[in-house]
Amino acid sequence: MEYDLVIVGGGPAGLVAGIYGSRAKLKTAIIEKAVLGGQAFSTREIANFPGFFENTTGPGLMKAMTNHAQRFGVEIIKDEVLDLELEGETKYLTTKKGSQVTAKAVILAAGSQPRSLNIPGEKKFRGRGVSYCATCDAEFFGDQQVVVVGNGDAALEEAIFITKFASKVTVIVIHDEGNVDCNKVSAEKAFQNEKIEFIWNSVLTEIQGHDEVESVTIKNIKTGTSRDLITDGVFIYIGMVPQTEFLQNKIAKDEAGYIITNDLMETSIKGVYAVGDARVKYLRQVITAANDGAIAAVAAERYLAEEADFKERVLNSTKPVLMFFWYPTDAQGLSLLSLLEGIVAKLDGKVQLVKVDMSRKKGIAQKYNIQKAPSVLLLLKGEVCQEFPSDPYQVGAIAYQQLLLEHLTR
Repeated sequence: MEYDLVIVGGGPAGLVAGIYGSRAKLKTAIIEKAVLGGQAFSTREIANFPGFFENTTGPGLMKAMTNHAQRFGVEIIKDEVLDLELEGETKYLTTKKGSQVTAKAVILAAGSQPRSLNIPGEKKFRGRGVSYCATCDAEFFGDQQVVVVGNGDAALEEAIFITKFASKVTVIVIHDEGNVDCNKVSAEKAFQNEKIEFIWNSVLTEIQGHDEVESVTIKNIKTGTSRDLITDGVFIYIGMVPQTEFLQNKIAKDEAGYIITNDLMETSIKGVYAVGDARVKYLRQVITAANDGAIAAVAAERYLAEEADFKERVLNSTKPVLMFFWYPTDAQGLSLLSLLEGIVAKLDGKVQLVKVDMSRKKGIAQKYNIQKAPSVLLLLKGEVCQEFPSDPYQVGAIAYQQLLLEHLTR
């Protein structure tokens, strides 16, 4: 199966990337191994996505995004990517069902998962009282009692945030009293907050309820005794796990396994982008995932257009190519462009002038390691034959013209 753009992962970031990619007339596919919508699909209510604030559920919003993507022609492939070959002009993806998918550009939207306690009731009540995101769900526990599991920066900072809504927050800590794995400022704020209570040397062993969470079982790891605590919700913060194991030794990641990108969502490999919760970023929310997806798809579309234009006008040209790197707002560049156009006209079609606007086509500049503009290269089949001085007035306009003519008429 051949595509212009393949997106690995069908969460909010992947779905929005699909919308933008297919709308740009790219043949686009999303490969998703589980439910479309990712973590957002399991969120019972979403109240902070712009324009959707009344009766908006995670499944409802994700289904709307899926329908939107499919309406524009995105193909949804229910499968799992096991291996990738990302280097080179064509990318190859091998799936669990044995298919080989090729793409000209790839967007990695693999997402991340909260690290699970793996205790009875956790999976059953996820989205019905069990949450991993205070920003998403804290407001639904107004004047209620909740439990927070964890003692790192995220756990205590989110516990403080939850007190804006809940009447009481009980933090379960595995360490001795007063010992937390959190920065000192947040720890002191949590200790001084009247709505927060700590239970030390303890772990959560079970979550109970009927339709929603009603209580939890807490075990003291020193005495071995257990007790039940009535609660309306459980927030678990014992870390996140990016779903990037299948990218082992394939792409640049940080120590935690998150994919490193720039502001265009470009990874360490040309034509490969990463979006959403699987990449290094400050805030992991549906809105920021959508932002990532839009940027990556637009960047991929422009990359593919630039590559196609380069192949047609430079690599496949039967004539020498005079490639001019410039900024349209630069006076020196405008002056040099006028001189180059005059030279090309004198040669009566024997050489082709290709203008590269460095504010828009950075990929070609990177290909030839061009650091500044204006710059002038003489190419044959894409190979550099000669690099010319960027300032004709260093040698004089007439001498510069003669220098170019001499090389172009050889």
